[in-house]
Amino acid sequence: MNAILGLQIIGGPLPWIVYAVAIGLVLVLLLRPPTGRWVLTALLGIVIGGALGVGLYAVVNALDLVGSQLPVEVCFWVAAVFAAVGLAVVNLWRSRVWRKIVAVIAIVWFVFTGVIGVNAFFGLNPTLGSLFGIATQGRIAIPTDSPTATPTGPLYQSWKPPAGMPAQGTQGTQKIPNTASGFDARDAGIYLPPAALVDSPPPLPLVIMMMGFPGNPDPTYIGGVLDTFAAQHDGLAPIVIVADQIGGDGQTRDPACANSTTFGNAETYITTDVVNWAKANLNIIEDPKSWVVAGYSNGGGCAIKYGAKDPTLFGNILSVSGEEYPGSEDPDLVTQQVYGGDEAAFEAAKPAAIMQAAPAGTYDGMTAVFTAGSDDAPYVASQQEISGVAQQVGMTVTNYVIPGAGHTGDALTDGLTEGFTVLYPVLGLSAP
Repeated sequence: MNAILGLQIIGGPLPWIVYAVAIGLVLVLLLRPPTGRWVLTALLGIVIGGALGVGLYAVVNALDLVGSQLPVEVCFWVAAVFAAVGLAVVNLWRSRVWRKIVAVIAIVWFVFTGVIGVNAFFGLNPTLGSLFGIATQGRIAIPTDSPTATPTGPLYQSWKPPAGMPAQGTQGTQKIPNTASGFDARDAGIYLPPAALVDSPPPLPLVIMMMGFPGNPDPTYIGGVLDTFAAQHDGLAPIVIVADQIGGDGQTRDPACANSTTFGNAETYITTDVVNWAKANLNIIEDPKSWVVAGYSNGGGCAIKYGAKDPTLFGNILSVSGEEYPGSEDPDLVTQQVYGGDEAAFEAAKPAAIMQAAPAGTYDGMTAVFTAGSDDAPYVASQQEISGVAQQVGMTVTNYVIPGAGHTGDALTDGLTEGFTVLYPVLGLSAP
């Protein structure tokens, strides 16, 4: 079962197989004797179905049924799926039994294809299991070997990889207690690099990463990127916690990186519960200069907010296709649900407002990396806006636009790659 749940549904051949089968089914359903009646019936099924899809998309956005505005790309997928379903439905009448069976199968397949396509657009669930909120990684064992002393200089200068060190890191999950927050968080994803898996491992930098909404705390993307870096740097990479800042099922609510009576204490969970668990259980360097708060999309907005609020905890920020501020997709709804209608409180919680209100020198020595895909215009604009503020208040800022990338796929992996290219020397994992 895990082999099936672990199938890749963004990269790899599976999505293309799904799309190809869907196209084949459309062709089978279209191929009937081209009478005037059939051509008109097929057209009506396709047009009415597509119109219903567009209508559903409009209603969902108008009524805020998913808590944020769905992008237009989702409209294209929904319209295409409903148009195909409409074609399948009209094949149920005046047809042979085999065609009726194919039509029923096609309806299910078209819906599945739409789910795969929308998921690929958002780029949040890399496997079939994660699409349904099922972690395919097992519970990870945290090494208990006695660590070496924290190095006095950059780790890359003193670290010598021992014989038998694994070629890649390991990934899994851990339940992080919500002792301080009471927040309903899902199990966190954990990445341990090769250098953490040897006898007497060195204390390593820490990354607390948050993914998007909707989405899952899945370490697959960042783990894959850091395995590449580790292979180039004698097994050195940060230890990563991919923490759940969304809670619940991760699909139907957005706490906007804040504490609220509506969704619970998401902020306290990340900045207190996750932090305390990391200090108690992981072999990490407990120095803000060695810590990164990172995020993608929704999580990117959280990263810049948490980094801005507490630079004595997080010395570095990485925002990959991040929101300019938490709740930017639907400010009115977030103001009501999260801030109880208090617009002033919502404004004060924006990262730019937090940074601009801080005393001079607060962010000296802090490194921040902002990335977005060139084809993702709203996020390019938001990253440029917030990175400009970060630079004004004294952070060392990198703003990188990824050529040809949208909001998913290359935007995430290339954004992480650019981020750690900048951060590796800062964290002492490579030469400047």
